[in-house]
Parts: sequence; structure tokens; C-alpha cells
Amino acid sequence: MSVINSKIPEGPLAQKWTNYKNHQKLVNPSNKRKLDVIIVGTGLAGASAAASLGEMGFNVKNFTIQDSPRRAHSIAAQGGINAAKNYPNDGDSVYRLFYDTIKGGDYRAREANVYRLAEVSNSIIDQCVAQGVPFAREYGGLLDNRSFGGAQVSRTFYAKGQTGQQLLLGAYQALMRQVNKGSVTMYTRNELVEIVVVDGKARGIITRDLVTGELQRHFGHAVVLATGGYGNTFFLSTNAMGSNGSAAVKAYHKGALFANPCMAQIHPTCIPVHGEFQSKLTLMSESLRNDGRIWVPKKKEDAEAIRAGKLKPTQIAEDDRDYYLERRYPAFGNLVPRDVASRAAKERCDAGFGVGTGLAVYLDFKSAIDRLGRDAIEARYGNLFQMYEKIVDENPYETPMMIYPAIHYTMGGLWVDYELQTNIPGLFAAGEANFSDHGANRLGASALMQGLADGYFVLPYTIQNYLADDIRTPRMTTEEKEFVEAEKSVKDRFEKLLSIKGNRSVDSIHKELGLVMWDFVGMARNKEGLQGAIEKIAKVKKEFWTNVRIPGNKEGMNIELEKASRLADFIEIGELMAHDALNREESCGGHFREEYQTGEGEALRQDDKFAYVSCWEYQGTEKEPKMDKEDLVYEYVEMLQRNYK
Repeated sequence: MSVINSKIPEGPLAQKWTNYKNHQKLVNPSNKRKLDVIIVGTGLAGASAAASLGEMGFNVKNFTIQDSPRRAHSIAAQGGINAAKNYPNDGDSVYRLFYDTIKGGDYRAREANVYRLAEVSNSIIDQCVAQGVPFAREYGGLLDNRSFGGAQVSRTFYAKGQTGQQLLLGAYQALMRQVNKGSVTMYTRNELVEIVVVDGKARGIITRDLVTGELQRHFGHAVVLATGGYGNTFFLSTNAMGSNGSAAVKAYHKGALFANPCMAQIHPTCIPVHGEFQSKLTLMSESLRNDGRIWVPKKKEDAEAIRAGKLKPTQIAEDDRDYYLERRYPAFGNLVPRDVASRAAKERCDAGFGVGTGLAVYLDFKSAIDRLGRDAIEARYGNLFQMYEKIVDENPYETPMMIYPAIHYTMGGLWVDYELQTNIPGLFAAGEANFSDHGANRLGASALMQGLADGYFVLPYTIQNYLADDIRTPRMTTEEKEFVEAEKSVKDRFEKLLSIKGNRSVDSIHKELGLVMWDFVGMARNKEGLQGAIEKIAKVKKEFWTNVRIPGNKEGMNIELEKASRLADFIEIGELMAHDALNREESCGGHFREEYQTGEGEALRQDDKFAYVSCWEYQGTEKEPKMDKEDLVYEYVEMLQRNYK
């Protein structure tokens, strides 16, 4: 069993991070030049970490599967980034942001990490403004804020509907400054395919050049994984199709603990599935719930008429509309957390009130347009409305949007301690790749906050604390046996995949896995379904390893080989998610077990049994994973039943 030590500093909650920084070990400038840090990923967490560590004087190697760091999936984030600036003077504070995040995660996150996240949030905004990020501003020139789910204050800073893109451009320009200086070496179109561990410490990686097929060995005194989440296990998600969980799986195979894998977020406002040939889903920003009102027909016959094409939503009288979130949760209305809004939409559709294909609800802006005018709505959400119209071919200014929940984000990830270090010394995980901050449900606009917090304001301290003990460790040659063996294992794996020569495409098997995941490990789960899912995933796994067809060879560009290698890892993640969901006999946040709900259909936690982080340990290909626990001890917050009414 792994020894789990979260390394939470002593002292009052509000002083833990300050105490840590005051007593951490440092590396002087001349020694920093002797130390190499590998950072995998160029999204907000990876780019900000690489830029920061390069600026500090470390030698940084930064890897991305994209042709440019700017194409990292952080660019797709729309709605905004949270911070406790309290510019609207509506009662916000660092503590309130901390508490909202803990409560939003249904009391399944680590207290100290979440408080630190809230504490550094304001510095993120200052950093980004200094970089020139064009946040929205009020008429007088002050930064504007809007509301997001799970909060009763307006704390979300935004750049129209493209906040992630603007923040990533800020991090990118800081990163490229370091590339130009020579402190960061950028490796584009390179994918991590193995992690190298020497004497128990992460000391490098093996990468594959996605253009030439060449395998390369890279040494580092420390390795940072900032590779995002594993939502594409479900095949259909709001993630880019290239997003994958393979780096986390490589770490898991090397002994890193995988924490809370079943905690996956369903986003309530996505464009519904429209056919079996669809390859991904499109997010409609949570910011739309500021002014949009969600409803379904009150009368089942009206819903049936709409589904049959005999009635239009604009023909439904106001009194015949069920604004079900406003009805069920009057205190928060349409701005309840994502897991709550998603389950409510599913409940209405399951009850027969869904529109479109029956798996959709309306997001209506008529009230906001009448109140504010079309120009005001267009200024706030114009690019989102345009995107919706291009995809659906309906004008959302004139007819309500149709939305339905979809897989969007994963709160689970590699287990890390307070320093963002996994249980493998020298291996760190940042951003969505780790589990640390969001518990069982992430609040909207907090992913960008976490990514930049980890990269700009946490890792520069914690990784230095680790590297201070490595200043006498010389750069290691990549001819060491551990590097040679790691490269050979990658070659063997690719040769095994290419030798199968079956009859099914990678995508057809991935879709099969995705359907199993959505049906049994999705929005609603139960014991029987999860047990069946584990059996079904095992069959998918067997089908993959005996009947997948991968054209081409391992030399040169081979996109099908890339996809196959990632799918093998997705299948393993799917198994892990199902085991974790089966073990956690409670409902919390995005993990909803149908056997554990209140009389009103809300998530029912069992704090006496499951107030812990489930930490899964790899046991081998044919063996079930083993679970360790990190108990969640709350000293400053009382665990309560979440109430958004």
C-alpha cells in the first residue's frame, strides 16, 4: 500500500500558504541553470509553468502534441475566470470563493488546496491584465464581472465568449519570450509515450515525433504533467478530439496514484447530440445562464407536439412554460452548479417533457432581450450566438436555444500532495491533470483559475522546494538502462498494436466504449449498471486487442496509431472510473448513485463512510486496481447537505 502524505502545512487555514513559502527551500540563480525541468502540455497550466520556470532561470523543455502551443485545448474555454476581487462590492471575499468552491465540490476536495486557490486568484487577474489580456470593462474602464453557477456574487472576469483564448494568448506570449531567450526549448508535435523513473524518481520521458514517428529520450531533474483531463473516454464530449488521458495513464502504470477517477463533470448547456456520425459536442458557455432562462413545456402534450414538429417553442404561452430551475432552486435559479442543473434537465427529459429529439431543454433569451435590448445581448454573447446558429441553423435571438448536458471536464486525475507532486518523487501534475481542487464537481470559471494558479503561483515555489535537494545531481545521459528499457517498451507496444490487423476501425471501438460509459457511468449510476459496465468494458478491451485495424506503420505520420494508443488508455480509464463509481456508495456532486438520493432527488452523501479521496494503485494488466484512501479532514468548514434553494 502506498504511503499517502498530503504535506499540508501547519497553522491556520489562511496562513498555510504563506507559512509554506516562508519556509520552503530555495535554489540560487547559478544552480538553477544546472537544473532541467520537463513540462508536458502548453495549455494554461503548462504554458504558465514553463514561462514562469524559464523566467526564474531553470532550463525548461516544453512539449505539445499540437503544431503550436496556442492550439492547446484551454483555447476553447468560453465564459470566464473566477477571482475574489469584489469589484462589484457585492460581498465577495477570498473566504467566500474558497467556501463556494468547497461547497460546489460537495465537500470532497482538500481544504488547504482550495483555500490556496482562492488566495492566489486575485494575483492571476493582475498578472493577466499586465500581460494585456483584453478583459471586458465597464463604461468607466473598470474590469467587468458576471455571475456563474454556485455563487451569489459576480466574480467572473471574462473576454466576451472567448476568455480561454485570450488567457492562453497571454500565457503564450510569456512562454515565447522565454523560448526567444533560450531558457525554454519548445517541442511541437511531440507526444509523451512513456515516463522514465530512475531510483524511484521521475527523471525523464520518451516522446514520439508525430510527424516522423521517431522516438526520442529526454532527461529532466523533474517532470510536470499538464496534459488536461480524460473526458474523451466517453468519445462524445466537449473536449477537442485530440485531448486524451494517456500521460496520466503512463504515470499510473509507473506507480502514480489515480485519484477520484469517477468524478466527471456533465456540463448542462451543450448543443444536443444530433446523429450517430457525430465526432464531438459543442459547449454553450455557462455565462449564457446569466441572462438565459431554462424551461420545458408544463404540459406533456405540448412537449410531444414540439417533438413532432407541430408546435414551435415561441407558440407556448408564458404560463405554460416550466422554468424548472427557478421553480426548484429559487435562491440560485438558473445559476445552480453544473451537476445540479444537469440532473434537473435529465429528470425533465426522462419524465417526457424534453424537446427536439426528447433529449433537450430550452435556453431562452426573450426576457433578457426585452429587458436589455438585442444590442446588449449581442455585445455579451454575440460570438456564442453566431456559433450556435452556424451549427443548428436557428437564430437564438428569435427562437430559444436547445441544450442538453454533456461530458465536459474531469475532476479526478493524478493524486498530488499540497506541492502538486504525485507520490512518485519528481513527478508533478498541474491543472486538470491533477485531482486537487474541485472535489466532486467543479464550479464554472474555476478551471482557468486553477490552471493559471498552478502554473504562475504554485509550481514556481513547490518545484523549487523539491529541486533544492537536486543541485548536486548531474544531468543524466539518456543511454542509462532505464531510458533504453522505456524506449523498448514503447516500441514493443506499437508493434503489438500494428500486428493485430483486425477488422474494426479505432473510432468504431471508441464509440462502443463511449456508449457504455454514457449509459452506465454517466449522469446517473447504480450498482447493477456499474457491475455490467465493468463486464462490457472488458469485452470492449478484448475486442480492441484482437480486432482493431491500424493501417500504415510506426515510421512517419500515423494518426490511426496515435488514436489506437490513446484508446487503449481510455479503455483502462473507463475500467478505473467504473470501479471507483461502484466503490463509492453515495452520491456527491457529479457522481450520482441512484440508490443514494434525498426525497427531492438531490445527491445524498455518506460522510461517515466516504469522506475520503479514493487513490487507485495499478496492479498489472490483468488484475483489478487496488484502492488506498486519503481521509478528508475538515477543520474550518462544516460538511453540510448542499442547499441551493
